[in-house]
Order: sequence, then structure tokens, then C-alpha cells
Amino acid sequence: MKTSVSGIQESVDPTLASAISKVKRHVLPLFVIMFIVNYIDRVNIGFVRTHMETDLGIGAAAYGFGAGLFFIGYALFEVPSNMLLQKVGARIWLTRIMFTWGVVAACMAFIQNETHFYILRFLLGVAEAGFFPGVIYYFTRWLPGVERGKAIAIFLSGSAIASLISGPLSGLLLQINGLGMHGWQWMYFIEGMFSVCLCVFVWFWLDAKPHDAKWLTRAEQDALVTAIDDEQKAREAATPIRPSMGKLLKDRQIILFCLIYFFIQLTIYAATFWLPSIIKKMGELSDVQVGLFNSIPWLLSIVGMYAFASLSAKWKHQQAWVATALLIAAAGMFMSTTGGPIFAFVAICFAALGFKSASSLFWPIPQAYLDARIAAAVIALINSVGNLGGFVAPTTFGLLEQHTGSIQGGLYGLAATSIIAAIIVFAARTTPKRTADIAVADAAPKHA
Repeated sequence: MKTSVSGIQESVDPTLASAISKVKRHVLPLFVIMFIVNYIDRVNIGFVRTHMETDLGIGAAAYGFGAGLFFIGYALFEVPSNMLLQKVGARIWLTRIMFTWGVVAACMAFIQNETHFYILRFLLGVAEAGFFPGVIYYFTRWLPGVERGKAIAIFLSGSAIASLISGPLSGLLLQINGLGMHGWQWMYFIEGMFSVCLCVFVWFWLDAKPHDAKWLTRAEQDALVTAIDDEQKAREAATPIRPSMGKLLKDRQIILFCLIYFFIQLTIYAATFWLPSIIKKMGELSDVQVGLFNSIPWLLSIVGMYAFASLSAKWKHQQAWVATALLIAAAGMFMSTTGGPIFAFVAICFAALGFKSASSLFWPIPQAYLDARIAAAVIALINSVGNLGGFVAPTTFGLLEQHTGSIQGGLYGLAATSIIAAIIVFAARTTPKRTADIAVADAAPKHA
């Protein structure tokens, strides 16, 4: 016998173990690749900012606002998209999401002014909405809870890998010129169309449910479905009253989760969209060289993410580890204001160790707190609200540079918000409320 993280006693079943191993081998690599492509299509505008300014007259404020509009569309449609996904199925909906974001990303090649830029960035956010919670939902139908957390951690590594390779890749694509199109147009078009082509593979590779998977034996299919169903029944027996979304939206903890993730995303997207511009101030660098330099902080962040994950697994104080990572991010952002462009780049490399690690260390906290029956929807909510940091950061930085010629004030602000997040994370709970106990307490007679 063994005990799962939920406290449920489970027999060691070799058939189930084999099924889980096959599921992870079959779907995890694809989901990581999808996340890499997704992230590149989202942030590649950072590498063509100066090109769009030269060719289209899109200045710093317009660039920052357009970069941020993506997250407005994303936030508005994240939860509705997640609801539709649960009705039509993850396979159909994830394929649809990837197709539409690929088409919109490719259309970025044909923008001619600020208005086109704004519209397509907003539509890209609408198209991508639901991808992250969609993958989380898919895991809930294919993996028992004890394996789900590991799969999510591997999936989240896709954003760090994307940040690592997006610079060199975009730098190389920017060298393409021909057929009346500039290098930045070819970059948008090729990266967007790759997503469109990949969605065809996704459609044929993914299965809707375990009993559709021909790569599992019948015994493995049954073992997987039985384990997931038994786990859900045990959870429902332990907490018979399902929390309503209305009550959850009033839950102080969920508001706190949204706030913490918002602060984390502020720093991540400020660095993502403005780092290439900081690198270009280091000297006369080509697009390829800028791309290669841009990959360095993200390479360091991958090392940091895995180091922090190992430490947090050994010494289990999740809030303390998140706070430590946020303080590292704050120190790096503050130091980036104290020297020239080269020193600023080194400081942001240091900060990247913190803010990317904080992002991956954060998610186990709400996952441990939330009832699994509504976890996917609430994770979608936290993700969408948190990602509004991707609107606030680039928009603010763009306005600062347009009006003051410097983003130094924004860097101070990021340092301050990271410190605030490091403090309030200690108020976040990692254990759920006992719903049954709450119900009994509510039913008990009240005495004056």
C-alpha cells in the first residue's frame, strides 16, 4: 500500500503505473511544444519593436499599449473559453485555439498602422484564451492527482524554454527579406503559420478520453479511468458540498492568489517586452546577437526554477520559497537602475532567477487550496487576472519612455511590487477549508 498526497490509500498497480507512464510520454512532449509555440507567438513583438517604429511609425507608447492589449482579450475570454472547452471536449477546443491563434499571429505580418496592431494584438489574446486551463483540464481527465502536479510543472517549463529559444529564432528569421516583405513580416508569418500546421498534428495525436486511446491496452484504459473516478468519489465524500463559483469569488484566498500572480506577471512581461530594447543599448548589435543575448536570462531562469523546485520539495515551506524568489527579483530590478545598459542587463539576468522561479513555485499553493471539482475554472480565473500584469507593465513602460525617455521609474515600481508580493504571500493558505465542517457550523444554532 502507499498513500497519495491527498491521503487516499492506493494499491500499487503495475497496470495503472504503465498507463500513467504511457500518458506522460504521449501527451507531455506535445503540450510542452504547444506552450513553446504559444509563448513565442505571444512575445515575439519584443524583437521587432524598432523595425515597426522605423517602417510603421509605431512609437514606444503605442508599442506598449498594443503589447498589453493581448492580455485584455485574454482576460475577458479566458473563463468563457474554459467553459466551452468542458462542453465540447479538450481535443476539439485545444485544436481550435491553436488554429485561431496561428492565423492571427500570421496576420501580424500585414499590419500597416497602429490601429491594425491594436486590433490584432487584442484578437490574439482572444484566440489564445483557454489554452492554459484547457491543458490543466486535460490532465484532470488523464492523470491521477499525485501525477498531475508533476505534469503541470513539466508543462510550465515550456514558457522558460520558449523564452530561451525565441531570441535566437526570431533573430534568424529577421534576416529573411524578399517577395516585398521585410524581415519582421517574415518572422510573424512563419511563426504564426507553424502554429497552424502544428494544430493538424494536435488533432490527430490527442484523444478525447482514455478509452479512445489505442496506444493504451484495454486493461490500462480501465485502470486509469477507475483510479481517476475513485479519487474523485473519495474527494466528494470528504467534501460533500461543492463550493459555488459565487462563494469562491468572495473568497479572500482566491483574491489573494490573483493579486500575487498579478505582481509576478508584472515583472515577467516587463522584462519580456523591454529586454531586447535594453540589450540594443549595449552597443551596435545585430538582430541575431540581440536574440542570443536575450536568451541568457531565460537560460539562467531555467536553472533557477529547477534549483528552487528541488529545494522546496526538500524543505516544504512553499510561501517562504516564493517570497525568497520574489526578493531576488526585486533586488535584480532595483540594481538594474544603478548602472549603464550592460550592468542593467546583468542585473535583469539576476532578477530572472527570481521572477520565473516565483511563477513556478506559486502554482502549488492554489492547487493545494482548491477543491478539484472547481480547480480548473478557478485556475483559469487566477491566470486571466494575473496576466493583466501583461497589460499594465508594457503599457506603463511605453508611456514612461515616450514622456520621460527612460523606464527607470517602472523598474523601481517592479522592485516595490515584488517586495509587496513577497510579504503578502505569507497570508496565502495551502490547505483547503473543510466544507463539511463549515456546513455543520452554519447549521448549528447561534447563541447570543
